[in-house]
Amino acid sequence: MVAPPDNAQPDKAPPQDDLLWARSLHYSHSGSPGLFGISVGVRQGEILALTGPRGSGKTTLLRCLSGQLVAEQGEVWFNSVPVHTMGALARERLRRDRFGWIGPEPRLLPELKVWENAALPLLIAGASHRAAKTSACEWLDRLDIGGFAHNRPGALTWAESQRVALARALVNEPAVIFADEPTAPLHRAERALLMRTLTTAARSHEITVLLATHDEETAAVADRRIDLVDGRPAGTAAATAATATAAASVASGSPSASASAETPEDNAACSLSA
Repeated sequence: MVAPPDNAQPDKAPPQDDLLWARSLHYSHSGSPGLFGISVGVRQGEILALTGPRGSGKTTLLRCLSGQLVAEQGEVWFNSVPVHTMGALARERLRRDRFGWIGPEPRLLPELKVWENAALPLLIAGASHRAAKTSACEWLDRLDIGGFAHNRPGALTWAESQRVALARALVNEPAVIFADEPTAPLHRAERALLMRTLTTAARSHEITVLLATHDEETAAVADRRIDLVDGRPAGTAAATAATATAAASVASGSPSASASAETPEDNAACSLSA
């Protein structure tokens, strides 16, 4: 297990203006590192893009922030409530009542009608059949697939199924939507429609969106972005790699390596003395 940073302060209350906040998250997959001390804060109504290549930690971070995974080290807070100390049932209720999720695959239930798939979070939460159907059909209409409400998912194209998945994520008007590569399997026009609906809903209902994507056009809709590399923010990862390389070179006794390990201050001093 990775040791926490020396300055870690467990259970320190998050900033009041952050709806979702995490500090020093560490997670590994069967011994393989996944996250290295990532900290992030997101305000209500903000759209944050998490970008980076495959294997950079985007999905792992989303799953830790949404309570699907419990980090080995670190804290996750939602609305000033510590998610990292919740039991499994409490985290499940939080995901059901306050969070929405859409991934790269629709994962619709084939035995249910389209509107029932979209209404599933409300039906599970105990909403009336009529109210759940009304809300689901409203979102399906916004996504231009209301005409398929009484069909089974097998009658839909992949792109149409992904729109149903988005309707399902939005139907209970969650506080936060976690979108994990939601446009990955879609053509450009379908990507644009999906993201337009998601961003419009986020702006009108003050929904916070955490969007994991490797697509630049999709990331462009965000208010802010964090680039991940090997489980760290890109700048931190680059600095860590450079430090490790310099340290290894110095240990090997290479004169050129020692020179390359000079700090910017050293180079500036040399320039001035010249």
